[in-house]
Amino acid sequence: MQVNVHLPIFVLTIVLAEQCLASDNTKTELPPCLGCKTVVNSFKKGMKKMTEGTESANGLASVQEYLCTDVDWGKEHCQALATEMTAALEDWWLHKQNTHPDLYHWLCISTRQVCCPDEHFGSNCNPCPGYPSRICNGNGKCRGAGTRKGNGSCICDAGYDGDLCDKCGKYFYESYRDEDKLLCSPCHESCQGTCSQAGPKGCVACKSGWQMDTEKGCLDIDECYTGKNPCKRNEFCVNNDGSYVCLKCDRSCGGCTGDGPDMCTKCARGYTLKDGMCVDEQQMGRDWHVNLTRYLTYAGLCVATCIVFQKNMVLAGLIGLSVGIYISVAEYYLGSPSSTNEVDVAKMLGLQAGR
Repeated sequence: MQVNVHLPIFVLTIVLAEQCLASDNTKTELPPCLGCKTVVNSFKKGMKKMTEGTESANGLASVQEYLCTDVDWGKEHCQALATEMTAALEDWWLHKQNTHPDLYHWLCISTRQVCCPDEHFGSNCNPCPGYPSRICNGNGKCRGAGTRKGNGSCICDAGYDGDLCDKCGKYFYESYRDEDKLLCSPCHESCQGTCSQAGPKGCVACKSGWQMDTEKGCLDIDECYTGKNPCKRNEFCVNNDGSYVCLKCDRSCGGCTGDGPDMCTKCARGYTLKDGMCVDEQQMGRDWHVNLTRYLTYAGLCVATCIVFQKNMVLAGLIGLSVGIYISVAEYYLGSPSSTNEVDVAKMLGLQAGR
């Protein structure tokens, strides 16, 4: 038994790579607002565990002991920030919980001033465009929202454009609009650039592989029937929407118009046309030998039955019945379209073609 000695090395390599990646994740430096938020969230989890009794009930010391232990991404930075915020956290724990129950707002927004309220941005925490109910017209996000960073510009969702995401982008059209909502839907795949409505009829211009029809819009060009065959020798063309693909002919073909030995325009060397299909010449020869052997075997069995019949009618009857069943089963399998080829069936029945 051969043992693959490389497998343990491979597994060890993966484990070490994962450990290195995890180590790099813990050393990631977090942005100011995210760092503060991470400390606050970890602090809240510690408070919840203390309340549930899953940690020792030593108040603030118990929570601080838990702090940042639940963090993977930027864990070392979280621990450094937690140490830096020790005095502020103690002040909130002892004096500010009742008057400022929202630790995140008190610590990150008001005290340290590294975050902004939701849908506000920049050093002065200015409101985002469309605040409070229609930020970027509901079709995008405000750059820097919730942080002291960013310029408040709109990052539009796919299909939307404009400074306030108030119009449709390229390859999209306006399918619905009212005072409160704009809905942009994708143009048909045949459209090049903009469109005015759904379907190929709404295209202003057509992509390559399509042609403009005055009534129906962009229609697919069937490259397979435009004249010259775009495919190489011994390949046939299959049209797709806006394009085409070339597939290899059946191995029995020396040229074809489609898939299969019945689609050949001419037969390949070693194959001949029979009943509208290119078939293997060697296989045809083998089939002839199989048929000849089969019929000679049947004839021999019948002659043998007749000889026995002259001496013992009962035994001849049994042999004749067996021969009849044998021939019926053989012909059934040989004539079945789902069966294997005749040579294989002949071998199965004990018939062997001569060479």
